[in-house]
Amino acid sequence: MALEYRSTEVFLKPDVRYNSKLAAKFINCLMRKGKKSTAERVFYAAMDYVGEKAQDKGSVEVFEAAINNVKPLVEVRSRRIGGATYQVPVEVPRKRQVSLAMRWIIQAAQAKKGRPMYRRLADELLDGCRKQGAAYTKRENTHKMAEANKAFAHFTW
Repeated sequence: MALEYRSTEVFLKPDVRYNSKLAAKFINCLMRKGKKSTAERVFYAAMDYVGEKAQDKGSVEVFEAAINNVKPLVEVRSRRIGGATYQVPVEVPRKRQVSLAMRWIIQAAQAKKGRPMYRRLADELLDGCRKQGAAYTKRENTHKMAEANKAFAHFTW
């Protein structure tokens, strides 16, 4: 009997406060060592802080805008051709775009020091919404790398 693997996305339940699968996925990415309640507390505190700072928009709108602004459209992949390694620009699948955006936002928030995690996360979400900050810079650098290497785009297969 062969094992049947299913995507965990099928089993992902929306989060309790916003009823959003995107938020639930973000909480799971934020989680360390299985401490989901801690990750939820950090995320919801960050969302409350975002709601205070951005009165014109709702905290969920800011969160979704930040994810959408940080999502990379293209990235470079290494291809070894004839003894040389080329950085070949490729389009990023939608699922990977979201996971990269989440990862970059969380890493940028963790890299900042001196304040509680919820404040760092909230600031990074607000920066992502405004198209600035470390996570957005990472996206721009990824796009610049792809643009610089578009001469090797014909190696895509």
